[in-house]
Amino acid sequence: MAPALEDDEIDNNDYYSLLNVRREATQEELKGSYRRLCMLYHPDKHRDPELKRQAEQLFNLVHQAYKVLSDPQLRAIYDIYGKRGLDVEGWEVVERKRTPVEIREEFERLQREREERRLQQRTNPKGMISVGVDATDLFDRYEEDYDDLPGGGFSHVEINKMHISQSIEAPLTTTDTAVLSGSLSTHNGNGGGNINLALRRVTSAKGWGEVEFGAGDTHGPLLGMKIFRNLTARCFVTAQCGLQFSSRGVRPGCTTVLARHLDKNTMGYLQWRWGTQSSMNTSIIRDTKTSHFTFAIQLGIPHSFMMMSYQYKFQDDDQTKVKGSIKSGFFGTVVEYGAERKISRHSVLGATVSVGVPQGVSLKIKLNRASQTYFFPIHLTDQLLPSAVFYATVGPLLFYLAIQRLIIRPYVHLQQEQDLEKHRESSASDIARKRQEAESAVLLMQESVRRIIETEESRMGLIILNAWYGKFVTDNSRRHERAKVIDVSVPLQCLVKDSKLILTEATKTGLPGFYDPCVGEEKSLKVLYQFRGVMHQVLSPDGEALRIPKQSHRIDADT
Repeated sequence: MAPALEDDEIDNNDYYSLLNVRREATQEELKGSYRRLCMLYHPDKHRDPELKRQAEQLFNLVHQAYKVLSDPQLRAIYDIYGKRGLDVEGWEVVERKRTPVEIREEFERLQREREERRLQQRTNPKGMISVGVDATDLFDRYEEDYDDLPGGGFSHVEINKMHISQSIEAPLTTTDTAVLSGSLSTHNGNGGGNINLALRRVTSAKGWGEVEFGAGDTHGPLLGMKIFRNLTARCFVTAQCGLQFSSRGVRPGCTTVLARHLDKNTMGYLQWRWGTQSSMNTSIIRDTKTSHFTFAIQLGIPHSFMMMSYQYKFQDDDQTKVKGSIKSGFFGTVVEYGAERKISRHSVLGATVSVGVPQGVSLKIKLNRASQTYFFPIHLTDQLLPSAVFYATVGPLLFYLAIQRLIIRPYVHLQQEQDLEKHRESSASDIARKRQEAESAVLLMQESVRRIIETEESRMGLIILNAWYGKFVTDNSRRHERAKVIDVSVPLQCLVKDSKLILTEATKTGLPGFYDPCVGEEKSLKVLYQFRGVMHQVLSPDGEALRIPKQSHRIDADT
């Protein structure tokens, strides 16, 4: 059995780039590219011992690439695993009659086995820390009551409540999981905690069931059961029942949720809750790439309400989102607005302002760090004061901008530089080898390039005057940075055929005569060429296909 390889070990582009063919290349395209490179690198064409040795190495590399890509089975393995997958023990026992589809199915099976092994080692911890702050003294202060007291000139801000919860999952088998969770809460000096154990079993591909046991000094012992079931491909139901034991007796409760996909991006929910707080709730949630909309109505005891919220998702690297909602019911009316943004690879920071009657004004700050959540609700005032709304809105924004500029950006930039430096150090020997291979390839190309140029000049065809590959500095704000490029004029001219140069949609580092001059940085290919006696120039990002000559590359006479 072949073990699955890690994602960072997979490199699917080398062989395709080396032969300069598409990933969907036919056998005829592979054969044509292979024959051309064989003529270029054949050892018998070189008398110099050193050139002959270098040609033999490159010839063997081209032959290996063609051998893999021309064999349907080896090509399927290579497309999935990369070059290292070809060296994995166990493939020799796979029947030669297996199709690429069967090879992919084998890979998916191995992936499932790997996921099962990872499942046994994963606890999936989740936690939340909530710290409630009472800052009403900042805005609801009674001056006459404090003037005569020591320290009365200063506003009093205190922490009046805290909540800490944590849970871990312990996979018992591939279908059974144990979930252990606990929480501690305190409010104005009074508090307690509880602990829960849930046993979950996946009964089939359509559903699972869960049994929960709990104990604590806040609610007493708990016994509950939860069931999930897919009714159809577009509809599912969950049912949860429980018994809460306390000094007042047994309090039963039951909740049922019926959900249905209304379309690709929209879900509809119906919820019934029976117990000490009975209610019926219906909601519609629409989630797309750019927005998230929710509309809900609840009829129940003691609260009935109607709620509508909208969230807009910016298509930027920081995954910025702005949101607003309104909720109105027997308890009053609350309007909320806020934003959240990704501040690092695993952290998301958000702030929400809540304005309501009779709740007053509050500021809620939330930080999600991986699977941990830190929540800070700050109650500013019990009244609707414009000053509280203003400071709750502007204060966090100014604080975030300052932290972003002074701390977050420098920290992220430093981390990126350190990661890039580690990557360069780990790949230094490989880059040195690639560079030596590229220099050898350029030497072997000289005679072929001379003949190609003579042929192209006789027909006023395509002549590569200069070509550079690597990192170019085009932004004035980055003038202090040094360009990191290599000359690839000879390798590109060698790829010219019938006054055309076609590069496939892949990184250029695998092309003959190329190597990576700036590991981990964005690269481009800049070509200055002559076609029919007219100068042309193009700057193409790495990884994009390139076809020359083109009329759009033409340099005007005035330039």
